[in-house]
Amino acid sequence: MKRLLAGGRIIDPSENCDRIADLLIEGDRIAAILPPGSEVEAERRDVSGLVVTPGLIDIHVHLREPGYEYKEDIESGTRAAAAGGFTAVCCMPNTNPPIADASVVSQIIEKAERYGYARVHPIGAIQRFERDGGAHDRAEDGLTEMADLMAAGIVAVSDDAFPIQNAETMRRGMEYAHQCGLTVLTHNEEKSLTAGGSMNEGATATRLGLPGMPAIAEDIAAARNIELARLTGCRLHLLHISTAGTVELLRRAKKEGLPISGETCPHYWSLTDDACAGYNTNAKMNPPLRIPEDVEAIKAGLADGAIDVIATDHAPHADYEKDQEFDRAPFGILGLETCFALAYTYLVKPGILSLNEVIARMSANPSKILGLPGGTLKPGSPADVTVLNLDSRWTVRAGHGQSKSRNTPFEGMELQGRALFTIVRGRIVELDLDHASEAAGLSGGLAV
Repeated sequence: MKRLLAGGRIIDPSENCDRIADLLIEGDRIAAILPPGSEVEAERRDVSGLVVTPGLIDIHVHLREPGYEYKEDIESGTRAAAAGGFTAVCCMPNTNPPIADASVVSQIIEKAERYGYARVHPIGAIQRFERDGGAHDRAEDGLTEMADLMAAGIVAVSDDAFPIQNAETMRRGMEYAHQCGLTVLTHNEEKSLTAGGSMNEGATATRLGLPGMPAIAEDIAAARNIELARLTGCRLHLLHISTAGTVELLRRAKKEGLPISGETCPHYWSLTDDACAGYNTNAKMNPPLRIPEDVEAIKAGLADGAIDVIATDHAPHADYEKDQEFDRAPFGILGLETCFALAYTYLVKPGILSLNEVIARMSANPSKILGLPGGTLKPGSPADVTVLNLDSRWTVRAGHGQSKSRNTPFEGMELQGRALFTIVRGRIVELDLDHASEAAGLSGGLAV
C-alpha cells in the first residue's frame, strides 16, 4: 500500500532537510520525498500547515509490565507514547520479574507487536535483582547474561532505579557490555549521600522539613562512571541529567573524545524544586527537581550539544501511591504525552533550541546512540513518522490522557504544540483526539 503525506513541512535532521514537500510511503518503508503537488497513485492525506518528522524515539520509559500493570502496561504505555508523537520507546528493566532473562524480553516484544501503537525496545538489567514485596527491595546476585538478553532483543543495559554502588561490579558490567557491543545506561546516584532523601537538598527542602538529596550525589556517580567507561572502552549514556556539575562532566568527556552521551528530561528545564511546595508528590522524582542554576545549565547543555537526547523517564504510579506523605510517596512522574509540547514551549519558542535541534534530540540522536531503526526519513528507512501541529494550544489534563496513571506536575499548564498522529511500520496510528480542534489550534486536553 502506498501513502502520500502531502504538502507538509518535512524536517529530518539526519538528512539536513527542512522544506515543504510530499512524503511517499510504500508498505513499511519510506519511498521518497517528492516536490509538493506530485501526482502519485497513493492514498493521499493533506498535511499542509503541519510538520512531518522522523518518528520520535524515547529511550527512557517505564512501562511497568510485567509485574506492575496496575500502574501501566504495554498497551496503555504505548498508547501514551503514540499520543505524545513517539513511534518507539525503550523500556527500563525494573519490572517484576526484571528484564534479566530472555523470556521476559520476548514477552515484552511480542505484546508490543500485538498492539502496534509504537515499537518497544527492551533494555536489560546489568545486574540481577529480586523484589520481595517492597518497591525498593533488592538482592544482588551477579551480572545478567547480557549475550543471551541481546540475542532475545535488548538494545542496551542499565542500572536505572537501582544504581550500582559497587565500582567493581560496574566495571565488570561495563566490560561484559563492551564485549557484546551494548551501551550502558547509568542512573548516576551515590546513595550514601541520598539515603533517606526525598527531594533536592536546598532551601525548599529546609522550609518543608524534608531530608534532601544533594546535587553532588549525581556528580560523583557520573564522574565515577565516566572514568570506568574510559578504562573499559564501554559506550556510556548518562540518564536523566539534572545538575550543572554533570552537564560539565559530560561536556569535558566529549571534548576528550570518550564514547559518552547523555540525556535530560523536560521537568529539568521547565521546573525547579519549588514545584514540591505544599508537599506536592506529583513533583517528586529521582533525580529530584533542582534549583534555577541547574535549570539554566541544562538549557545551556542542550544548546551547545553537550546533552544529546531529550527523554521522558515516564514513570507512572497509581493515585493511592502518590496520595500519601511526601517522604513515603514513590519517585516518578508521567512524561510521554507532554514531552514534545514542553520542548516546543520552553526551548523552541524562547529560542534556546531550533525546532530542527529538538527533533534531532528526539529522533536521530537516540536512534544513533542505541542503533535503533528509524530516526530518519531517508528513502528505504522504516516508515516511522510523526506529524505535529505547532499551532495547537492545549491545557494538560491528566485525567484525559492515555496512561493509566495521573501523576504529572504539569496539570493545568498551558502548552503549545502536539502530535496529531503517527505512522508506525507504515500504519497510521490515530487515537481518539479531536482533530478538528487540533487543526484549528483550539485549546483542549488530551482526549481518550
